[in-house]
Amino acid sequence: MPDSDICFIPATEQARMVRDREVSAVELMRAHLGQIGRVNPVVNAIVTLVADKALAGAEEADRSQARGDDLGPLHGLPAGIKDLVPTSGILTTFGSPIFADNVPDADALIVRRMKSAGAIVLGKTNTPEFGAGSQTFNQVFGATLNPYDTSRTCGGSSGGSAVGLACGMFPVTVGSDLGGSLRNPASWANVVGLRPSPGRVPASGNALPWTTMGTLGPMGRTVADVALQLSVQAGPDPLAPVSLQEGPARFAGSLERDFSGTRVAWSRDLGGQPIEPLQTQALDAQRHVFEDIGCIVEDAEPDLSDAGAVFQALRAYAFAHAQERNLEEHRDLLKDTVIWNAEKGLKLTALDVAKAEEKRAELFRTMIDFFGEYDFLALPVTSVPPFSVDIPYPTEVNGVQMETYIDWMWPCMDITVVACPAISVPAGFTPDGLPVGLQLVSAPRSDFGLLQLAHAFEAATGFWKQRPGVTVQV
Repeated sequence: MPDSDICFIPATEQARMVRDREVSAVELMRAHLGQIGRVNPVVNAIVTLVADKALAGAEEADRSQARGDDLGPLHGLPAGIKDLVPTSGILTTFGSPIFADNVPDADALIVRRMKSAGAIVLGKTNTPEFGAGSQTFNQVFGATLNPYDTSRTCGGSSGGSAVGLACGMFPVTVGSDLGGSLRNPASWANVVGLRPSPGRVPASGNALPWTTMGTLGPMGRTVADVALQLSVQAGPDPLAPVSLQEGPARFAGSLERDFSGTRVAWSRDLGGQPIEPLQTQALDAQRHVFEDIGCIVEDAEPDLSDAGAVFQALRAYAFAHAQERNLEEHRDLLKDTVIWNAEKGLKLTALDVAKAEEKRAELFRTMIDFFGEYDFLALPVTSVPPFSVDIPYPTEVNGVQMETYIDWMWPCMDITVVACPAISVPAGFTPDGLPVGLQLVSAPRSDFGLLQLAHAFEAATGFWKQRPGVTVQV
């Protein structure tokens, strides 16, 4: 099998091949490093590559297997880590010139868990500055390009992770999601991105550990690859006060399920939000898939009309806290949207934040009631197809002017607010070949059932198998 073909085998199968000695960890790592050498110069997904360190880790993985050591579920798998996530001894810039030389002395918990399961870090993936905005570019490394059309953006902020997966540079990866950062780029790279329930993947070391707007999580080329990673990323941590106490073993189980009679609510625009017709057309063409697997599909949606304002307030509050020192000491090095978002937060009063939290609680109750009637909600991931890489964000959606740099991200932002697990799964392409993702949402803390439905949709459609053209051209 050519190395480039090995790189596109699902992570679940790559892990089996290593365990069964069909391929060594070193051979697998060399295949991926070769793929990076061929494709990364075109798309700029991996911004810090530690090839020698990764090969040394693969050699040790093979020695460990030869000794008969217990093997973790990710044994020998190359992993890309988002450049917002600290990695011991590996440059971590957060996409900012302020941290252009920052080398952490410790791994984030999620990285430690991936390594403990046998994954081998091969490098860091590109992200917008401090994860602000769903367009992956920064002053340190430049832009990451969409592998289906390199004149378009890949989204963000886990853009490098999504593109690296799509291009076969690694089979497993770590990302994060506040307003859609695991879902938007997955949608535009034809891969799978899961925003787990808050607390499912704990973030110990977070300066605001009680907050639940942002979360870490997995991306993969298939739903099963995402579930495999969640089986090691999830689980409680004593230093994460909101971490869920349920163990992660369930996510290693079979995703097969009978969906006869399952009730799916189908929403095109979540109550009249602006969306481009191309998005609606592509997703409507897949509605029948749920009916074909036995679901009852109805036009329905919860009333989340207040979610946008809540998201904007709580995001601004978090940016103000995170960027207070940088505003004072490095304002000239911050991009304008980071400055705007932080200053918006600094203008908030304590009562503004409290009212946003109060409204968020009301919206959460709305979702609990909604999922008493429906089992799942299906809606778009993005309001637009991938836009030009030369613009920072869309200023208009289907004739409606956007007030801020993140308003166009409403399909993901609104779901963030209500603390439900959500997944982006490949759902087709626009007429000019740009990927479109479908967002599936389930009740709070029901991550496993969500993975099962996404897996059933994936199996019935097979869109994930279509590789980006850039991997054929180089």
